[in-house]
Amino acid sequence: MGLPRAGENAPSFSLKDMSGAGRTLAAIVAEGGALLAFFKVSCPVCQFTFPYVERIAAGGAMRVFGVSQDSAKATRRFSEEYGVTFPMLLDEESAGYAVSNAFGITSVPSLVLVDGSGVVALASEGFVKRDLADLGRRAGVEVFGPDEYVPEWKAG
Repeated sequence: MGLPRAGENAPSFSLKDMSGAGRTLAAIVAEGGALLAFFKVSCPVCQFTFPYVERIAAGGAMRVFGVSQDSAKATRRFSEEYGVTFPMLLDEESAGYAVSNAFGITSVPSLVLVDGSGVVALASEGFVKRDLADLGRRAGVEVFGPDEYVPEWKAG
């Protein structure tokens, strides 16, 4: 199946956030679209990627939501350890990873940018430097520093 392609409608969903409140894709994108960052706390490539995703979120022009495949407790620890401040949604194993499966997630991290009408604008799997740089440009943020060595790619 694989990730949705740019131009396709994103699958609708409802997930709980860290406070237990329900969040739907429709409500999220109604505020102008968002980047969905799917991850698992034990994933080394997710641990490597999320500080860069945080830089995009910190710029303020692009809303970012983590979609965690772990418990709220583990997700909270991950956020604290890797300096992640954007909101987290929980797509837990007990629910069969319903949203991850609907999005065709086969490895993490996976990033899906959904525009305000619910259409996928970009989908990326693993760590792909050019995709993160593109997201940064869209958000008006330099994701990578000029003196920072960053590999072009890391498999998820």
